[in-house]
Amino acid sequence: MSIASGSSSSFSGSRSRSIPSSPPPMKCFHDEIAPLRTVKFHGPTRGKRFYGCPYWPRTCGYFKWADEVDEVKELQFMLFEKDTAISELQYEKECLEESVKKLKENNSKLEDDVNELALENVVKFESMESVKADKKLVFAMLLSWIFFAVVLLSDVCGIFLSSGS
Repeated sequence: MSIASGSSSSFSGSRSRSIPSSPPPMKCFHDEIAPLRTVKFHGPTRGKRFYGCPYWPRTCGYFKWADEVDEVKELQFMLFEKDTAISELQYEKECLEESVKKLKENNSKLEDDVNELALENVVKFESMESVKADKKLVFAMLLSWIFFAVVLLSDVCGIFLSSGS
């Protein structure tokens, strides 16, 4: 037993000049366009038109009689929903822009820190090279003093040896 027909239809409005107008699109709770249907079973509502979820029989529960639809209120509600969505998106955009601004500031600080560390490392490297050169110089001086002492001792010992013979 079929309750409704899934066909949509349009009707001519008295407000327009021979331009057919259709009822405003209604959306179910799935945010899908709810088709305009007609009751087919026998009873007091036979032939009456209604909006229902397009996923019938597994419906979200959306149902509205077509003759009870207040077009202005429905359009106002749809406009309110769209305005709300726009406001939410604008707020989200502002939050993302603020996040980007903070990330750019952090990036700039990190770049400055990296540059500062690079300079510190260059200074430390140069200092280490200087210390290394100083150590080589001290070692060379120590060797020269040892060499001088050996030469001096050999001369002194040579004098004593030659005077003793």
